[in-house]
Amino acid sequence: MTESTKPAEAVATLAGGCFWCTEAVYERIDGVGDVVSGYIGGQVVNPNYTQVCTGRTGHAEAVEVHFDPSKRTFEEILEIFFKTHDPTTLNRQGPDTGTQYRSGIFYHNQEQKQIAEKYIEKLNQSGEFNRPIVTKLEPATVFYPAEEYHQDYYRRNPNAGYCQMVVRNKVRKTNIEFRDKLK
Repeated sequence: MTESTKPAEAVATLAGGCFWCTEAVYERIDGVGDVVSGYIGGQVVNPNYTQVCTGRTGHAEAVEVHFDPSKRTFEEILEIFFKTHDPTTLNRQGPDTGTQYRSGIFYHNQEQKQIAEKYIEKLNQSGEFNRPIVTKLEPATVFYPAEEYHQDYYRRNPNAGYCQMVVRNKVRKTNIEFRDKLK
């Protein structure tokens, strides 16, 4: 396949708490290429992990999900997102608290924004969650890739304590819920 016949890649930027969890989930999905952990939505230029962890930079831990839209729709990416984190807790995912762990969709165009708005409305009306969804929709701004040791964290550190206690459960849920979408 030549570069000109290669299908266009789409990008979804999602914050679902700890980026290690979100990255591990999407790395398993067929039609998803690269998943990059990083920081978005803040005021500090080129922040580092220590700065973001203070909660004072305004950034969220997020992932850029690069996917093939001929294999996965943006709505399917959102379905996975909403089933693998708690979108009803403000600035919190499990043991992680602070604005850096907020639930957010950083849309890249008006189509992504509209799809996300409709998806959230559908979920709120479905009764699937016992509280309203607090996932924030924000325009995508500069995405800063996290330090190298954060990339592919679960794959490289499956026996780390946080991976055993938190990430593994999200991976297990993904393997069960989305077995028809796995690589």
